[in-house]
Amino acid sequence: MLLVSLFASLVRVPGAGRRGFGVPSMRRPLALVLAIAAVGATPAAQGRPLAPAAQNPTFVITGHGWGHGVGMSQYGAYGYAQHGFAYPKILAHYFPGTELGPAPAGKMRVLLSSGTAKLTLGAADGFTVRDGAGTKHGVAAGTYTITPALKLKVDGSQKPQALVGPLLFQPGASALSLGRRYRGAIQVDVDAGKLRAINVVGLEQYLYGVVPSEMPYTWAPEALKVQAVAARSYALATKRSGAFDVYRDTRDQVYLGLAHEKPSSNAAVDATAGEVLLYDGAVAKTYFFSTSGGRTASAEDVWGTAVPYLVSVPDPYDTISPYHNWGPFPFTGAKLGRTLHLGGAVTDVRTTVNPSGRVATLTAVTADGERPVDGAALKKALGLRSTWFSVGVLSLSPPAGPVTYGSTTRLTGIARGVRPLELQQRAGGTWQFVGGLTAAKDGSLTIPVKPTVTTQYRLATGKVTAAAARVSVAPLVRMTPPRTPRELLGYIRPIIPGTVVSIQRLQGTAWTTVATATVDDSGSFDAQFQLIAGTYRARVAPGHGLVPGVSPVLLVSVS
Repeated sequence: MLLVSLFASLVRVPGAGRRGFGVPSMRRPLALVLAIAAVGATPAAQGRPLAPAAQNPTFVITGHGWGHGVGMSQYGAYGYAQHGFAYPKILAHYFPGTELGPAPAGKMRVLLSSGTAKLTLGAADGFTVRDGAGTKHGVAAGTYTITPALKLKVDGSQKPQALVGPLLFQPGASALSLGRRYRGAIQVDVDAGKLRAINVVGLEQYLYGVVPSEMPYTWAPEALKVQAVAARSYALATKRSGAFDVYRDTRDQVYLGLAHEKPSSNAAVDATAGEVLLYDGAVAKTYFFSTSGGRTASAEDVWGTAVPYLVSVPDPYDTISPYHNWGPFPFTGAKLGRTLHLGGAVTDVRTTVNPSGRVATLTAVTADGERPVDGAALKKALGLRSTWFSVGVLSLSPPAGPVTYGSTTRLTGIARGVRPLELQQRAGGTWQFVGGLTAAKDGSLTIPVKPTVTTQYRLATGKVTAAAARVSVAPLVRMTPPRTPRELLGYIRPIIPGTVVSIQRLQGTAWTTVATATVDDSGSFDAQFQLIAGTYRARVAPGHGLVPGVSPVLLVSVS
């Protein structure tokens, strides 16, 4: 007598896959069918931590503004000028409590070059040089190479003569040139065995070279006047003591000399000549930068030192800047960990912001614990435009194992701080849009999907996509109780005619194939062989985007 017990079991036996239930009543196409929903978890109670990031998180950084954020936003000032504000009003907005006043007269000593073995200096017309002993010498028009020996052809001599340093070169009818042309005089001396060159120039002439180097000369006249007063004030308030007053680059203000001057910016310097911003009678440190993102930052929040006139103020017209908003910039957890030298991949992040809205600290979570990173250090390490940014997290996790054809499964994920959000899919071809999603308040996502073939899913926001989660789909395989001891019947879904079915019997802990059959056009199979007592299953590996699948086990006993 043949006794059969068919188990549609949830019990795992060696080699068994994850099972689904139910038999399709009709033939299903191989095209992907998805049931999409964004079912958020119960909203987190107030004060409860956000849902932790899941597998392979992608961190999405978006931000606002460009620069340190303290003082005057140049794009914001340009916006104010476009709206009809005069430069005194604009300056008063960005530096509250200051007032316009007279600038102390003086010259600027701009470091042009240092630490070099030679300099090439000259002019189109004859010029003079005064040596360290106070003697003035004539120099013919032309270009000269100067070394630390300070030898130069002077006073019509045919041979270079050694002069006592420092040397102060003064122009004749045309400007002196040292790589580029500069107004004023150029002093050359030897410092630690190397040459150093310093441009000695009047304050207003210095600004001729600064204003168009720091702000586009095509901008509105009132904006250029704002820049002129801010640059003048900043230069005087931050002058160094020692051999020179300022650098010619962003360590102070960019100064590109005579060739970079423009009539519009020179007019702005002339219109504001001698004007600076004062606070309590002293020249104010009028910091400026490109773009605020909508609000400037206070000096106390950025540098830890409170300055009465360097406070956070709204910047409504900064929206004209192409850097008002920036990003998104994606970083994998592994890349973020490497860039920040954390010794491992980052699995989650938290940020703490200061009263100006900028990130003060980012806490990175790794397998070894939590590591705080200063916001300014993070900006530098990641090449961000400002510390006014937020970090979103995208992560999607697949089910633990294959799903059975015809079954619905759930993807779980995290989408914090990103918008808009969508789900995309790929089943062997290109990525396709599936639907928009909305995460729960804690950032969690639960997404029912019903793939009919093995499919990859990913979350996307704008052009940023997260790591894909692969959902493997196995065919539904069933055996029916045998009618005789010489055959096993069954079917598979989806119907793939010609698929080979392996009938396997459990021998110890291993499955051994004891017979095979072929799937017909109705999706059925009939394996002809002599049954003996044991545990059987049917296994198929049909391809067509499906992973191998097995049936529930069949227990056969003979009495």
